[in-house]
Amino acid sequence: MPWLMLILTLLCITPTHANQALTEGPPGTQMAVFAGGCFWCTEADFDKLPGVAETISGYIGGDAQSANYPMVSAGRTEHIEAVAVFYDPQQTSFASLVEAYWPTIDPLTANAQFCDRGRQYRSALFYANEHQRAVLETSRQALTDSGRFARPIVTEILPQTAFYPAEEYHQDYYLKNPLRYNFYRSRCGRDARLKELWGEPAKR
Repeated sequence: MPWLMLILTLLCITPTHANQALTEGPPGTQMAVFAGGCFWCTEADFDKLPGVAETISGYIGGDAQSANYPMVSAGRTEHIEAVAVFYDPQQTSFASLVEAYWPTIDPLTANAQFCDRGRQYRSALFYANEHQRAVLETSRQALTDSGRFARPIVTEILPQTAFYPAEEYHQDYYLKNPLRYNFYRSRCGRDARLKELWGEPAKR
């Protein structure tokens, strides 16, 4: 997202970032973290799913001091752009969210997603415990074994570390700035590539 993001956010004023790790959401929900390139798009994709109570765009994989957009987007930190998904376990499951995740990404491209390049935009799944790790590994193996793709799945499975919310102007960006969001998503080629990989455009 770097060059398009710069154009689209020139008029935005970035508020002071608290750099406090997020550990819980609405009462009764559980947390799962997914990285699929631009967090605007990942947030929009998960918001539509039944049982999802809240989504938060943010950064995972680095320290608090460098958890801010200028440093992360420039690739000067160890962070990955990601989304914390808070879901009601009475309405959906971690496994269901994982299955819904795959058609929203390009699992064949390492260290990039669509027009966004760099390790900070790579696709990754995160686990908070051994049960979640087993779910992720089983799901990725099932996709590999399905024969859908001739190339290997490169989406990483990583331990869930501190998740830092992104600056406020990034939250629900697709709702606050629909014209800019749709322009970015179209110019980045996200839906065209998803249709090529999965046979149908991603729902937004």
